[in-house]
Amino acid sequence: MTAVAEIGAGVAARDPRECVTAEVWDREVRLIMRDHGMDRALAERTFGQVVAYLVTSAENPDTPMGPTPEVDKGVHSFVLDTPRYWDFCMRHAGRYLHHVPHLPEERACQPKVLHQTIQGIRAAGFGVDDELWGAEAVDCHQCHACCADSPTRM
Repeated sequence: MTAVAEIGAGVAARDPRECVTAEVWDREVRLIMRDHGMDRALAERTFGQVVAYLVTSAENPDTPMGPTPEVDKGVHSFVLDTPRYWDFCMRHAGRYLHHVPHLPEERACQPKVLHQTIQGIRAAGFGVDDELWGAEAVDCHQCHACCADSPTRM
């Protein structure tokens, strides 16, 4: 099992469960289980990362962010549960947070966007599930601005 990254010694991480009601948490986890064939533990990890990503996106509207395909499964489930997603958006962003899928040819900057997303989630005080974000592969430090054409990525 992959552990969620620590924020820092003695510093409590923000808990995604505190960003939604217990009823919404349970419902969304069950929808992820139903829609994507995940067991409860993986669905809970996924929804926790969905909440962390969406709250961080709401708090940083000028920073390009996006989920990995694994986290995006949970985003899709949440977005489709429109009454609860709308309430979440209004509470955390004061506006609707649109989900804009990208075509394969539009993914050239994906490593940089994922790097910004992971760093943003950490900076917002949430833990990052390395397995769901592919954080070890994306969280580069020696490449050329985390670009897809970096020599370290070839």
